Amino acid sequence: MKQNLSLDSSEDITLKIKEKALSLGFDDCGVAEAGEVPARESGRLTRWVDSGFHADMGYMERNNDKRIDPRSLVLGARSVIVLLTNYYSGYNPDSERPRVARYAAGADYHKVLKDKMYSLLQFIKEIVPGSNGRVFTDSAPVMERTWAVTAGLGWIGRNSMLISKKYGSYNFLAEIITTAELNPDRPFKTSHCGSCTKCVTACPTAAILPDLTVDSNRCISWVTIENKDKIPGVFKGRMQNWIFGCDICIEVCPWNNHPVITGEKLFRPNDAVERMANGNWQLTDQKQFEEDFSDSPLLRTGYNGIRRNLEFIKDDPPSVLKGNDKKQ
Repeated sequence: MKQNLSLDSSEDITLKIKEKALSLGFDDCGVAEAGEVPARESGRLTRWVDSGFHADMGYMERNNDKRIDPRSLVLGARSVIVLLTNYYSGYNPDSERPRVARYAAGADYHKVLKDKMYSLLQFIKEIVPGSNGRVFTDSAPVMERTWAVTAGLGWIGRNSMLISKKYGSYNFLAEIITTAELNPDRPFKTSHCGSCTKCVTACPTAAILPDLTVDSNRCISWVTIENKDKIPGVFKGRMQNWIFGCDICIEVCPWNNHPVITGEKLFRPNDAVERMANGNWQLTDQKQFEEDFSDSPLLRTGYNGIRRNLEFIKDDPPSVLKGNDKKQ
């Protein structure tokens, strides 16, 4: 029989939820009142899509009402709980070999985070009887970085990534939208990027534009993951050996100079990535690829996509790969 953990006040309940989130392995937790996102943020999204900066990601054109207001996703929603998870494992891919973004070196974060989120949602239902909610992590029309700022977890940098004072931008975001009425945190009001433009100047394809905007058409992450067609010629000689994602704008950020090692063992590089990091990117066949990366984000691009990416970078001039890859 489950114990009734009902508490006296929303402040107590909110504190208990945050404590539970940390005990489950999340590194930070903030709360925002559910409602429409600020007009400046929804306007920025509209301009981004209207400008075609979303490339061929057609899903960014859909469900705008849900993207702007989480109450469209959960009827009667009162609160948005934003969860931050540091994924930096200490893995540093060799820039002279084919490399995978750090977030994708270990287990698929969608499953790792959702397992913990379902546990947290169940806890919320127990301490707030009658409440309901849904969990989200990069898989639904939720403006997660905007909600992270509103929940006080950090600010959005020039490369459009959320930056935490403690964890930098090596982090995953996830949300629980709930009908429970919780105490909201103060929004993060200031940017701590100052006059720094290292992420802008380090991007080899000039994908980072003013107003916290990234042109996906020129982004190495987009072209190696989401893009299903041939890689455009503009990327030739500029890929810096990335074959799945890209960490360039994250690596050069001063807020990532001293990254904290994650406590989540599942985010450490899996055996297949470790082997490949040693220069053994010899994809034998699709079946072996799917076995090696059965629990990996690399399945999103798939066997043929990774082969395409490997083929594209194999003739890149070594001087380009080395010269543009240095931290600034």
